Amino acid sequence: MSEFLLWFSAILLIVAALGLVLSRDWRWSLAYLGLQYVGMYFLVEAQWPVVMAATRTVTGVMATAVLGFTLVGKRDDLPAMEASNLPGGRLFRLFASLLVLLSISQASLLVQSWFIEVSPPVIYGALSLLGMGLLHLGITANPFRMTLGLLTTLAGFEIIFSTLENSIVVTALLSVVTMALAMVGAYLINQDVEPEVLL
Repeated sequence: MSEFLLWFSAILLIVAALGLVLSRDWRWSLAYLGLQYVGMYFLVEAQWPVVMAATRTVTGVMATAVLGFTLVGKRDDLPAMEASNLPGGRLFRLFASLLVLLSISQASLLVQSWFIEVSPPVIYGALSLLGMGLLHLGITANPFRMTLGLLTTLAGFEIIFSTLENSIVVTALLSVVTMALAMVGAYLINQDVEPEVLL
């Protein structure tokens, strides 16, 4: 696969992860999540066979659909359910995201020395998802937003893990974990769990 396509996919992942952190509308958030799994396909496909990479992408899109079907009947003011004592301003989230991306640009050089045979855009894209997913988890207590953060973090882990292992069983297990996270998130969204219960 060409280096240009790998870098394009890594940038696509960064844009999608940044959009997830900054978006306040659940429809846009799900669109960014789906875009994230499309970008993830190309980075995983650089390490895995096409069928296995496509399986991960389809599972991610299915997880996005599960969350989407859950939210169709909910109120449009879902972001207003964020806990009021947590930082929620877009400027704060943008600044925190830029700090995470700056840190990742330095950390990717160290990780590249551990995985010499892996392309730099694969490592940068994976670390970007890991960092942005953890940031998302750190600034929200909303079940929907937490699910997005967990799925983003897991996607980053899967990209890193694809450089080490290309077993069909592992692919199936990761797919099961992704769907399980989406279903648990859908359950918590339907239950309208208060943030204090999740702490």
